[in-house]
Amino acid sequence: MRRSGAALALLLTIAASGARAQPVDDSRSVIAFTQTDAWAMAYVTSATLMTGFGETPELAAGSTLLGGELGHIPRLSDAEQRVGLGGIKQEDLNKSPVAGRARLWVGLPHGWIGELGYTPPVEIDGARPRDLISAALGRRWLQREHWSLSTRVHGQIGGASGDITCPAAVAVSSDPAVNPFGCLEPSRDHIRMRYHAAEVTAAFGPPAASWRGYATLAAARFEPEVQIRAEQRSVRNRSVLVSSGTRPYLALGLSHAAAARWQWSAELLYVPLEVHRPGADLATEPFWSLRLMVRRGIGNH
Repeated sequence: MRRSGAALALLLTIAASGARAQPVDDSRSVIAFTQTDAWAMAYVTSATLMTGFGETPELAAGSTLLGGELGHIPRLSDAEQRVGLGGIKQEDLNKSPVAGRARLWVGLPHGWIGELGYTPPVEIDGARPRDLISAALGRRWLQREHWSLSTRVHGQIGGASGDITCPAAVAVSSDPAVNPFGCLEPSRDHIRMRYHAAEVTAAFGPPAASWRGYATLAAARFEPEVQIRAEQRSVRNRSVLVSSGTRPYLALGLSHAAAARWQWSAELLYVPLEVHRPGADLATEPFWSLRLMVRRGIGNH
């Protein structure tokens, strides 16, 4: 028994020594916004844009609206997910099929509206939001009989974590065809989805009608960052990828004032992201999403 215990201790010591000797990649790289890795970061961040869902509401100071939103995230093909290492490694970007957020609108003095948004840390397919908080400030500047004009600025901090670099389904396989990069366990990657944006919204419709159409034109400054946390046979990957860039976006939708204090909106969001894939020219591979929002007044309007 003592010999067995000594042998086991020796094996554990050797294994621990090997683990300590394994090289660590803790590099930090700033990459072009059109590189495949950066495109993926911007694509994921686009799903979290807190658009205005129509004209800025008119609220008396101290009045509030409470609501929520939900938007679909299109599923990417295997080729579209080939974004790692400059476009040669496939990453698991197909996590949650939807993005959601709880929202609060607060009336401020002089017609200004403040907003807060929060995405609950609900895990879906190995991905979980982490302290994902958004804020906005907007105002309706013009109100005419058949149309209105609003402006708004908004931004976001926080991010999400998940097994992107080494998906759980890949890490358990010893088949090099399935696990070509030698993942030893599911990764715990983290993406920071920071952005700030400015938008202009024109809404239109008869003054007494419950339906209003709207169009939003905006520009967002994306500043995403990915921290990789992957255990691989050849390396402990702790590298960081940073990128930044500005892109326009467009939202077209309809809003409907339903029963007293209730309103819902539906819109199509389009973000024309650009990417330069290996062996191809610069191309537009956009993010688009069908989104829904519902809100209710909980104060004096």
